[in-house]
Amino acid sequence: MKVGFIGLGNMGSHMARHIIQAGYEVMVHDLSETAAESHLELGADWGGTPAEVARFADVVFTSLPGPKEVEVVALGDSGIVEGAHDDLIYVDLSTNSPVTVKKIHQRFTDLQVDMLDAPVSGGIPGAEDGSLAVLIGGDESIFMKIRDLMSTFGDPDRLLYIGPSGSGNIAKLSHNLVSITSGMVLAEAMSLGVKAGVDPATLMKAIQGGAFGRGGSIHNGVPNIVLPGKFEEAQFALELARKDLRLALDLAREVDVPAKFCAAAEQEATEGINHGFGQLDQTASFLIQEKRAGVSVRGQ
Repeated sequence: MKVGFIGLGNMGSHMARHIIQAGYEVMVHDLSETAAESHLELGADWGGTPAEVARFADVVFTSLPGPKEVEVVALGDSGIVEGAHDDLIYVDLSTNSPVTVKKIHQRFTDLQVDMLDAPVSGGIPGAEDGSLAVLIGGDESIFMKIRDLMSTFGDPDRLLYIGPSGSGNIAKLSHNLVSITSGMVLAEAMSLGVKAGVDPATLMKAIQGGAFGRGGSIHNGVPNIVLPGKFEEAQFALELARKDLRLALDLAREVDVPAKFCAAAEQEATEGINHGFGQLDQTASFLIQEKRAGVSVRGQ
């Protein structure tokens, strides 16, 4: 199997390296040829354009900054589309817009080229050691054809088929929403605790050792309460959660720390209580957001 890899940045450089070291015949391309020096030393060939890479390969991967770059490389002048051939598989590993993914997918479908959107998660450490999570959207049978290839840079247990074209990026954007905003909330909490007098390293250990640090929401609250709809089996009632949020706000006012995420959460909890959810589990806040969004988050 011949493999093309386009985009040798912080993530792509490591993913391409893993593919080469696994013994595949590889052609690489990047805006800067110097980015490919280590790959060429390992035995890869250089492709002057994305079209040249596509003509060479059975499978082409792209790892690029965003939708604009992916669209140019896929559909632009000298792009993958100009080198497309029957039985080519195109896999975009970028974090991309589902709308852009579907547009490119349709264009390639017209050319009898299969496309998967397969954004990765795990950061540079995961790319370096080949343990990335990969979230796949598109035809599942195409994914199964190249599963072993994708396992060269992804943890086999974290190659997760999500659904039709665009689904991989829907899952990735949902994940990043949680990841990025929780980091902002953590900054608020840490600044509060430290300004109130707790040592930063000690505070971090306290957070790591508690319910949040042990993944309480991800591993218990959502799968065991929200998805099956067992809000009545309260492990920590919403009214108690609001009490703690109000105490945190009192402390923030006392030590003069802005706490807008805490304030927003207190208002969310209050809205839930006003809907009669106070005695339900704190995850009943899902019910409020579901009503706003017009969707029910249930399933097994």
